[in-house]
Amino acid sequence: MAKSMTAFSRVERRDGLGELVWELRSVNHRYLELFVRLPEDLRALEPAVRERARASLGRGKVECLLRYRPAPDAGGELQLSTGQLEQLADLMEKVAARLPRARQPDLLQLLNWPGLVQSGETDPGPLQQAALALFDQALDGLVATREREGARLAELVLDRCGQLDALVEKARRRMPLVIDNVRQRLRARLEEVSRDLDPERLEQEMALLAQRLDVDEEMDRLATHLDEVRRVLKLEQPVGRRLDFLMQELNREANTLGSKSADAGTSAISVEMKVLIEQMREQIQNIE
Repeated sequence: MAKSMTAFSRVERRDGLGELVWELRSVNHRYLELFVRLPEDLRALEPAVRERARASLGRGKVECLLRYRPAPDAGGELQLSTGQLEQLADLMEKVAARLPRARQPDLLQLLNWPGLVQSGETDPGPLQQAALALFDQALDGLVATREREGARLAELVLDRCGQLDALVEKARRRMPLVIDNVRQRLRARLEEVSRDLDPERLEQEMALLAQRLDVDEEMDRLATHLDEVRRVLKLEQPVGRRLDFLMQELNREANTLGSKSADAGTSAISVEMKVLIEQMREQIQNIE
């Protein structure tokens, strides 16, 4: 099943632990490239986040952003560092002895002193588990979006395959008429040059010309490649690179048809084919 590499997912959760918001963005890329941005309190989750993302995604540039706002009472009971307080009081006495006229700090200023007041230790486990569970939801949403968009891209590619099938058949039907017209034109020119042509030699040259103009082999390969495109689109794995290679092969055969073209109609078919193949290639650039 084809999957798009462009998608977005956002989930959030609010409870006693606070507010958690995951945002996942994915765009096309040759390989899987992950950018994980976590708040400091949840930095330890990065290996688990990367592992989960790699298990679900094959290609794409993916940004995983987590926002966290703790609940007002999530930090635990405030505690006073008595050791810090004693050291600070000792320093204040020394300063007062040296600068007796200096103004003493008020109580609020003291409480804001770094390290004097600390939050009680809290167990990070529940918050980490909640963040990972929410990430799994966001990742599921991203994958579902990629699958929906991939199905739409596959429909577009299959539609172009059908149009190319019709052009292949059109070229097959046209070739006998093209070869007959070339034979008649060549025979008329040669008869103008010389009336003493060897009929057997002329037929040999005609046969060689018809062989050079024949495109049945190219049309067979085009049909085979189109069947392979349809088969690959059904695979349950990343298929973008394989499809891109098939586009190159399709374009090669369409170019050969154009180089062998002996009339305007066949040239027009070749141009139509290349336009459709380019449209397919543009869609395939975004398939995982």
